[in-house]
Amino acid sequence: MTNKQILAGTALAILAVQLTARPMIPGLEGNHPLHQVGEGLLLAGELRCASCHEGMPADDIKEAPDLAKSLPFLDPAYLQRYLETPSRAHPGTTMPAILPEQNREALAKSLSAYLLALVKSPPPKFPQGSKEEGRRLYHETGCVACHFPMEGKPGHKATLSHVPRKYTHDGLAAFLHDPLHSRPSGRMPDMRLTKQEASSIATFLGARDGTALKYDGALAKEGKQAFLDLNCVACHKLEGQGFTVAKHSLPLAKLNLAKGCLSQKPSPAPDFNLDSDQVEAIRAALKGQEAKPAPETQIELALTRLNCIACHKRGDYGGVAPAIDKYFHSTEEALGNESRIPPPLTLVGAKLRPDWLDQVLHNGKSIRPYMKTRMPQFGNVALEGLPGLFAQVDKMDAIELPEPGRSENRATRDASHKLLGDQGLNCIACHNYNGKPGPGLKGLDLMTTFQRLQPAWFYNYMKNPAAYRPGILMPSYWPEGKAVRTDILGGDTHAQLRALWYHFSLGRSAGDPSGLKSPPQILEAKEKVQVYRGRSQVAGYRGIAVGFPKGLNYAFNANNGALTALWRGGFVSVGWRGQGPGNFNPAERPIQLAQDVAFLHELPSSWPLRPQTTKENPVDPDPLYPKNHGYQFLGYIVDASGTPTFRYQCGDIQIQDQSLESGGILHRTFEFTSPAKNNLWFRAAAGKIEKEPSATYKVNGLRLHFLQGNPQLRPTQDGQQELIIHIPVPEGQSHFAIHYELPR
Repeated sequence: MTNKQILAGTALAILAVQLTARPMIPGLEGNHPLHQVGEGLLLAGELRCASCHEGMPADDIKEAPDLAKSLPFLDPAYLQRYLETPSRAHPGTTMPAILPEQNREALAKSLSAYLLALVKSPPPKFPQGSKEEGRRLYHETGCVACHFPMEGKPGHKATLSHVPRKYTHDGLAAFLHDPLHSRPSGRMPDMRLTKQEASSIATFLGARDGTALKYDGALAKEGKQAFLDLNCVACHKLEGQGFTVAKHSLPLAKLNLAKGCLSQKPSPAPDFNLDSDQVEAIRAALKGQEAKPAPETQIELALTRLNCIACHKRGDYGGVAPAIDKYFHSTEEALGNESRIPPPLTLVGAKLRPDWLDQVLHNGKSIRPYMKTRMPQFGNVALEGLPGLFAQVDKMDAIELPEPGRSENRATRDASHKLLGDQGLNCIACHNYNGKPGPGLKGLDLMTTFQRLQPAWFYNYMKNPAAYRPGILMPSYWPEGKAVRTDILGGDTHAQLRALWYHFSLGRSAGDPSGLKSPPQILEAKEKVQVYRGRSQVAGYRGIAVGFPKGLNYAFNANNGALTALWRGGFVSVGWRGQGPGNFNPAERPIQLAQDVAFLHELPSSWPLRPQTTKENPVDPDPLYPKNHGYQFLGYIVDASGTPTFRYQCGDIQIQDQSLESGGILHRTFEFTSPAKNNLWFRAAAGKIEKEPSATYKVNGLRLHFLQGNPQLRPTQDGQQELIIHIPVPEGQSHFAIHYELPR
């Protein structure tokens, strides 16, 4: 183990960064698996060596921040200091010093003038934050994994000491709220913070109002020329310009690795402030790297690059460092470390079904609501290819667990009920079941098993849980492959595990085991707006039902971004036989709308419809359907009345979607935030649609009225119609509204 790994997670490691100000790659500060060549490859990608030199390893290069999107967040005074001496203004930065020493201050001033002149609008306003709430969120949600605790001890603020000077308060809050917007490379992931949470963390980190600085036009003109002369577009996109290879650079084959950026005095080459270990690692990588790394090495590089190993173990590397262990918490601490420490990634490609793994990585899918540390979302750019690598590398011998035949169906069902309940192995004592809380502890829902796991993993794990999760509290009911309950299915281990697997495959139709108590099944919206999340026939497996006290209700499909059903009267009935938190259905007969993606950037000849699953083919044939059409759900926030505002995006356009009830009509308002002038097409309804006066349309008795936009009807392949609205979206913020009037 290297000295860096020994110091991982301690104040000494942070002090070392502060004293040397070398580029800090968080994953390389921990218990990573890379040898010198691997470290060098990773560093070459994070420092963007391929931006200047042809022939460099070009896979997984870190994208520099998008200046047009990130400049509005910055304090102007900081920007000038940072351009002048990056490693002094931001210890640990990967940005090199590129300004010649003789006129560094003047160039920094003119570059700042040019860049600040490009800022067209300030960041959006954020609500007032709470410092104490920010402190709790910072230490609880997972920030400490990369940035270390901030409890006031010496050295503990090294990695974020620059933040109060770098950002304005609203700028930092906007960045924390959606970091992938300005930094799509995912090195700073989306922690799924609400606006209030982002503001509170910004307050805790000490961000304040910015310094107002103004520069004259002549200085900005000089800065523009300097920006071009220094070839800043080799790393940064700006004003529609793409990346270009730096002028006067040499290809890798002609480089002298003792000179330039890797020398003790790099000037006039970019100066990254590398330490001797980093220099030697890059030299070793550039001397010895020819072929593409092996798949397992690619996984190691990716997990280190994104610092997944700060929370997850894989094999003998990674895992939560002792110095930050105390910041990982759970609402079910009695379940042991498994309830608070993120699960290992060892054999994860053989453990999880591909569609579930994709949901976890790309959409933050979680089955552990009791774990307070959040699963980050790194974005599509950073995760490209990683699920496939896991599937390629992680292998287990196949296990066949066929569905029982008709003659043995009843006995198999009875056996699985007994095994799960309090008359058998009493699994429900520590686990939730089909959306119902367990009578004791509240471990992950057993009925997600078939959705999540591959059969070979399930089979082997159940026989010896501790072999796959060392220290787990779950006992072994089949020690050395022998069943402890010999009275069930004749004590046949294979038959018992096959029975459980079949039971989990039944999903909503599976009966309750003995000992499980059912909570009330009727939910009502009496005094406040009610929100209920769960699987639903009217809103898909990521359905969200919203009920207003006056009896107007709707359902939203968070997987596709569509308002899918409306009804009057009672709110929802909850069937506690579904996956996750339970199934819901409208308490009254609803008016059903389409569940396909609601927004597109371009209008195709036929609207792309969501893939369908059946009992015969239960696996989603296209799990990336929403993402492939630009949609990504970003969560929702709830105001004091309980009313939710859904956050999602279509491509690079962010959308906030809120519906309010007034006079028995649902008023739905969209707020769009776009980095440039753009277009959206909104599919409001499909079926038999009638046109009425004053931009009003009727479908299944529901009237839709538009206050703006350009509605149009067009035929569909099934002989019906679809109602599509073209919405021109200007740069910045804009709004669009639609009213839904239900029959009485």
